[in-house]
Amino acid sequence: RLTPLAVTYPTIGAPGEMDLEGRIITLEFEDFFVSTVYTPNSGSALARLTDRGAWDDAYRAYISSLDAQKPVIFSGDMNVAHQEIDLKNPKTNHKSAGFTDQEREKFTALLSAGFTDTMRAQNPDTPGIYTWWAQISKTSKINNSGWRIDYYLVSDRIADKVTETAVIDTGLRQDHAPISLKMAF
Repeated sequence: RLTPLAVTYPTIGAPGEMDLEGRIITLEFEDFFVSTVYTPNSGSALARLTDRGAWDDAYRAYISSLDAQKPVIFSGDMNVAHQEIDLKNPKTNHKSAGFTDQEREKFTALLSAGFTDTMRAQNPDTPGIYTWWAQISKTSKINNSGWRIDYYLVSDRIADKVTETAVIDTGLRQDHAPISLKMAF
């Protein structure tokens, strides 16, 4: 509905090939930025965990640089279940990609840099809110054995403008479910 002032596909100084993989799109509007991200997965056997940590630091610096100019609304597959409530089986996944202590600490650092997880702000204690289910297990969606790894985050100073955030039900379709955000400015 609004034409952006600019559309960028930034590189952030991430390690290896990560900057070349087209993981971020940012739109600049008059009063805010809207950005989307596909955060790298730490990989099997956590082979990319160190690079993932460097990505998280570079991404936090990038989003913070936008936030220094004007508020930011950003979303995407952040490949981390932040809290135990954000996945069905936390006890057996502490050494799994997307739920290591390092990945969770980096996400906490992102939030501490001045951003709000809109879903948890509206549903702080609600279990069973997931956005991803393993395709390999045909019953994971039926049993709601999922992870919440897709997020809408906003600059803290506009968090009070969020009126609704939700996971859109896609029926039995597995993998990622779309998420929605409504704000009133």
